[in-house]
Amino acid sequence: MSCPYLEIYGDGSSTAGYFVKDVVQYARVSGDLITTAANGSVIFGCGARQSGDLGSSNEEALDGILGFGKSNSSMISQLAVTGKVKKIFAHCLDGTNGGGIFVIGHVVQPKVNMTPLIPNQPHYNVNMTAVQVGHDFLSLPTDVFEAGDRKGAIIDSGTTLAYLPEMVYKPLVSKIISQQPDLKVHTVRDEYTCFQYSESLDDGFPNVTLHFENSVTLKVYPHEYLFPFEGLWCIGWQNSGMQSRDRRNMTLLGDLVLSNKLVLYDLENQTIGWTEYNCSSSIEVQDERTGTVHLVGSHYINSARSLNVQWAILLLLLLLSTLLLSLVC
Repeated sequence: MSCPYLEIYGDGSSTAGYFVKDVVQYARVSGDLITTAANGSVIFGCGARQSGDLGSSNEEALDGILGFGKSNSSMISQLAVTGKVKKIFAHCLDGTNGGGIFVIGHVVQPKVNMTPLIPNQPHYNVNMTAVQVGHDFLSLPTDVFEAGDRKGAIIDSGTTLAYLPEMVYKPLVSKIISQQPDLKVHTVRDEYTCFQYSESLDDGFPNVTLHFENSVTLKVYPHEYLFPFEGLWCIGWQNSGMQSRDRRNMTLLGDLVLSNKLVLYDLENQTIGWTEYNCSSSIEVQDERTGTVHLVGSHYINSARSLNVQWAILLLLLLLSTLLLSLVC
């Protein structure tokens, strides 16, 4: 008996097809920069009809998506149930060279500061407490990050940019632009705030620091939140109030803020954290069976490009922006 599925994402893209069961091959760390083959049986969707950014007519269409969300149907949850892995994984997206690091298991080095996940939320939601631009904190209502249907800020590596509630977005962009009063700002494609600038981005614009529960911070540099587009520099911070109704007043933090950082998802302890890191280097991961610590190196993915063009570490997207999952069996 076939089991069809329909899944619709936050940007309106969708995929429909049937669930299938197969054996997935993956690499298990067995020594420093050495892996051996391992496998596990998982159930996943075989897409027959895609639309939006997933559609074959779109030049950025994906070959597939590997789901590492919080639900019991995600690949990591299925592998964890069998005892093959722990529900802990990390990624490090290299914003300069493309590729990076992706690993399942306990990361020993580097050390990562963790903040708790908000309970009873379907996504990786965390409590965001303040926004700092340079040395100044934005004056914001205390409940600004509770304005939408979803609580807190969503950490989503499946999103390219970063979306903020309008009451956060406007003062943030105003503060950034005010650093260069002679800028001639343009709106491109009714979506991006852009301008011409030929000097050093990091010298000419302020860092943006996001503050979270447990005194965890996430610093975003100008060369990370500004991206080139048609000869201009455009601001990657987006107004979620101008997006679809489902994203209204949402705080959604994508690869714009996650790049060049090791991001650790610990579902065993319901925490998430990050630290600035060279994603072209290696990390230390503990073997859960033996307790031995091994080095895991970075990998270059041919389709991966830096944010200067568009993020495309497509295999590592976490499926965090799901709005609807409909199963009929």
